[in-house]
Amino acid sequence: MKKTYLIIYTFLAFSIISCDGFLEEKPLDEVASNQYFTRAEHARDAVNALYRRGAMQLYETGVYSGARIMFGPYVSGFVDNDYKGQEFHVQRGQNIVFDGLNLSSYFNSMWSDIYVGISRANNAIKYIPTTPGLSEQDRERYMAEAKFFRAFNYFYLVRMFGAVPLITEPYESLENLFLERTPADQVYALILEDLESAIGSNALSNTSMPANSGRVTQGIAQTLLAEVNLTMSGAAINMDRYSQAAAAARAVINSGVYSLVQHTRNAQGEIEENQSAYNKIKNSTQIPSEYIYYYEYEIGIANNSYPSLSFPPSIAPLVAYAITNNAYGPTPSLVNSYDKNQDLRIQEKQFFHTSAEIGGETVEFNISPYMWLDEEAVFETAQSSRDLPIFTYSQVLLTGAEAIAKSEGVTAEAVDYLTQVKARAYWKKSSSEIRTQLQNLSVEEFVEEVWRERVRELVFQFPIWFDVMRTRKFPTAQANSGGNIQFIDAVGARTNFGAVIKESTMLFPLPEQELQRNPALTQNPGYSN
Repeated sequence: MKKTYLIIYTFLAFSIISCDGFLEEKPLDEVASNQYFTRAEHARDAVNALYRRGAMQLYETGVYSGARIMFGPYVSGFVDNDYKGQEFHVQRGQNIVFDGLNLSSYFNSMWSDIYVGISRANNAIKYIPTTPGLSEQDRERYMAEAKFFRAFNYFYLVRMFGAVPLITEPYESLENLFLERTPADQVYALILEDLESAIGSNALSNTSMPANSGRVTQGIAQTLLAEVNLTMSGAAINMDRYSQAAAAARAVINSGVYSLVQHTRNAQGEIEENQSAYNKIKNSTQIPSEYIYYYEYEIGIANNSYPSLSFPPSIAPLVAYAITNNAYGPTPSLVNSYDKNQDLRIQEKQFFHTSAEIGGETVEFNISPYMWLDEEAVFETAQSSRDLPIFTYSQVLLTGAEAIAKSEGVTAEAVDYLTQVKARAYWKKSSSEIRTQLQNLSVEEFVEEVWRERVRELVFQFPIWFDVMRTRKFPTAQANSGGNIQFIDAVGARTNFGAVIKESTMLFPLPEQELQRNPALTQNPGYSN
């Protein structure tokens, strides 16, 4: 499917205004917001810039450091980084010895980037309604997209740091620079308000993201709304919003836009080579039915570096990349979470791999991500246009299954959603067999089965530590246990690296740099700085 390169506008937005009348324009860094929004294209560019800013930047990866969204998985002990000897955030995360001082710059990059995204969204939300030259349709669509991105940014910020300053107006003066932290429930209230406004406006297309020129859709906003309500039902707020989470997930599922990619089997019922659903997903640039929301890449504009994380450093001399690094290598904690005999995802060259044919020889290495492998990029060009999924349809099915079970019980609908995910993974079992096993579970047992699948299925969407924060339960699996994940109290649990999870670990520390800049802020409990 041909991409529409929205990302082009991202890098141009807030950099230029127009070639027309160039000599008459002030440099943009000297133009105030209320002077900037004077043409329809200003509103367009302001919104387009949001697609690559703020929390979206957590997904940008470096070969050595990994992506910042991986910090939670590092803390969980479920993944490792071969360059952690020089990447202190990995060491301190895995050993749970981080605070706002020894990782001040690291946490500040998260905090500052997200607030930049929020600031740009605030500008758009304030000035789009009065921007001349916009059609009513574009005005409503841009407003819906801007509110989605403000909600998206605040959702990541409040999950990581808890109470944070709630800013809803552009910075246009030196007043109110030093704001205190706003209680988390009030931050979540704004997130809900923004998402419900964006969805209720009916300005977002009810199509897939690729079919909508790479723009935010109803399905994306509803998926985020489901995740927000599910999170609010957990430890952060302890507000029962499971029924609202179920309703939002149902809206996505019942839209008819999305479905799980399925395996291709031969006449004997066996899966053909490279025709498992997971390989189809891996080998595709976009999956309209399964990728609800993705981070878009395009060679020459924004190159995807994740393929270089598909191998350990020792492979670099054999491939096109100058550097390779297993920056998201599964530890025994993750590997033991899969049934090695029954779960297709843990089989060789499905989610992970331990060998490759390079130069006519089989080269073996430690288990590494296979889902990010782009053969052309790795072996020829060192450049990739593969998009990175952020929200997937399987995530919505799991969210819906959990939310329905918690609000309505283990219904046939909840069972069906979980069965769809499990039946694709446990390729030797029939759907009816899986469904029978699930429908006899209690609510607590069923919900824990959903959590198990979130660990296994969503490993490349990085939610594991957010789920620990939400549930206050930590997943553990022993070797040779057939992937039997048990959930224990998170506080006091010991990770794969021997670190003990503390109550303070349930939130990240505010960066020392921000505490110094804003004297009205206070640190999260349990951190020394």
